[in-house]
Amino acid sequence: MPVSVSVKGIHEGLLITLPEGNWEEAFPSLLEHLDSKPDFFSGAKAILQLEGYDLHAADLAGLRGALADRGMSLKTVLSGSEATRQAARSLGIETALPKREAREAPFETELQGSEAILLQQTLRSGNSIHFPGHVVVLGDVNPGAEIFAGGSVVVWGRLRGTVHAGARGDERSVVCAMDLSPMQLRIGAHVATSPPRRGKPQPETAFLREGQLVAEPWSPKDKTKSGKA
Repeated sequence: MPVSVSVKGIHEGLLITLPEGNWEEAFPSLLEHLDSKPDFFSGAKAILQLEGYDLHAADLAGLRGALADRGMSLKTVLSGSEATRQAARSLGIETALPKREAREAPFETELQGSEAILLQQTLRSGNSIHFPGHVVVLGDVNPGAEIFAGGSVVVWGRLRGTVHAGARGDERSVVCAMDLSPMQLRIGAHVATSPPRRGKPQPETAFLREGQLVAEPWSPKDKTKSGKA
């Protein structure tokens, strides 16, 4: 029976959690989940939450190799099992996340929102961002940089790299930029490249309309083109 796999973006990378169970069943389920969204997971740093699994070094070495085959790196293994932690340490895999200062309590609000990450920097060639929610960049996304987001992507600058919004299949996602000139733009399974620019750049929003990728001027009066809150 397939095992449910949970993925969450955290400061250190992608936290992938497997419920307690049989490793012989959980391992193939994990690989099947990763293979279902290869673009999203490729390049990601993985933190595996493996409570309840007593794994040997050979198990973790196989896991690390399988992730490497998919372009991922196994950064940390979190487990309540001392045997698993010892096996991880013998392979040079971290067994705890770095301590961080306690975060302030979030503001209370009646508005519903979605998880997002804010990047206040320019993404340069070689930078690769993977996040299961929305991604907001206050800066440029240069050619050679990549963004893979489970939700929408907003770039307060020039978007000239590669962007994949709705990478987990959400076709309501949008891509907004002050200068929308990506090398490649994807929303869900739909792909487009930028045509040669005519005239001055202007803020634009890319979205899906009747199964076609389109881009229109970004008007602050429009809530969303897709009807997504």
